[in-house]
Amino acid sequence: MGMADSGVNPTAAALLGLLHEGPMTGGQLMAAAERKLAPYWSMTRSQVYRELPVLAERGLVRLGKPGPRSSQPYAITAAGKRMFSRWLAEDPGRDTIRNPIALRIAFGGLHSANQLRNLQASANEYHTEALARVREQVKNAKKEGDNFDASALEFAVAYHKAALSWLKTAPVG
Repeated sequence: MGMADSGVNPTAAALLGLLHEGPMTGGQLMAAAERKLAPYWSMTRSQVYRELPVLAERGLVRLGKPGPRSSQPYAITAAGKRMFSRWLAEDPGRDTIRNPIALRIAFGGLHSANQLRNLQASANEYHTEALARVREQVKNAKKEGDNFDASALEFAVAYHKAALSWLKTAPVG
């Protein structure tokens, strides 16, 4: 499954999905991705700017009139909407876990006890703040009546809760 069907990678698909809200420049798309998807799906600025010309070349988006500071708005085309629908119907594949804290804990025997305590403290702080932030986003999504967005964000809530409870059990020297 995956790429063989629509030939659209997840970053490109996310951009097509966001463009259903209306035309946006690369910067606006980046901000929308940050606002809506970042709690559970990371995209870099370079990925976004690499995908947009490819989507335009394939006729899935079209360039609008340059705005201020020669920023180019992109709009999804009918072909882009069809391709996005096809992508939605594909098997999503398996997620890959890349947790930098777990990786370091795995090599905990090579850390000093002090390094491990600092690692755990900073991870606790990060996940506590991220949990508060994403809970706020869930509340706003529910207030706006967007149950799909709220549900996707609940994944991030559960993730940060799991990380915090795991951190309590991680050995610190």
